[in-house]
Amino acid sequence: MQQAHDYLAEVDELSNLLRDQLESIFFKKTLFKSWTVNDVIGHLYMFDLAALKSLQNEDEFAKIHSNVSSHLDQGMSLLESQYPFLDELNGKNLFERWYSNSRKLGTAFACADPSVRLKWFGPEMSAKSSITARQMETWAHGQEIFDALGVGRTPHDRIKNICHLGVATFGWSFANRGLKVPDHIPYVRLISPSGKIWEWGDSGSPSSIKGKALEFAEVVTQVRNVQDTRLTSEGAIARKWMKIAQCFAGQPENPPAKGSRFTVPRENFGV
Repeated sequence: MQQAHDYLAEVDELSNLLRDQLESIFFKKTLFKSWTVNDVIGHLYMFDLAALKSLQNEDEFAKIHSNVSSHLDQGMSLLESQYPFLDELNGKNLFERWYSNSRKLGTAFACADPSVRLKWFGPEMSAKSSITARQMETWAHGQEIFDALGVGRTPHDRIKNICHLGVATFGWSFANRGLKVPDHIPYVRLISPSGKIWEWGDSGSPSSIKGKALEFAEVVTQVRNVQDTRLTSEGAIARKWMKIAQCFAGQPENPPAKGSRFTVPRENFGV
């Protein structure tokens, strides 16, 4: 699956950013709920391992699922639920563990049947959807680290997978909040990092979203507030969607406040 290779490319990009950093960097706070770099890598590692086990060993996946669910049921936050799993693993040791497992995950999914159904923390999903979700998580959480270190990141066309996931979760973004799902999905027309035009939906729709693919990906992953982008949203449905878009599973989350997720001028991010 190409999606597996795209995931591995995200892993390598984040790895290249962190590999030669000082140990102290891993304890630096990001602008995402004050998670540290260490927290972000721990989060990615735990769920990457769960994804690998869901493909290779359902019993091992069930153990991870049970432990995480039990901690959440006890009132722990998602972040707190990873602490027992990590058992004080942190810093560069955690980084190396994450990277090693990530390579195994990408390699395993590259050879997998894209349509095989896999268990997850919500509904089952296809292997193709699972590895796309892992790319999305790595890209989105990775941005928190790029931001925290004040480093710009060059966008690549592999974010098309994330944009597609954003469109595919249109209904979920509403239903997850107990809202009625609109009777039509807006037309989405995006300009890729390489200048290609990507389109979803009917161009005759009364609602539309147009702009750069990078900014659409940032909004649906809640990396940026839509007001911090140049996306144009026409129609009430499109405007509402961009305010609540959420392409990841879990409880409803709100996007960051306007202007809260930048540490260096926007132009430094290649937009």
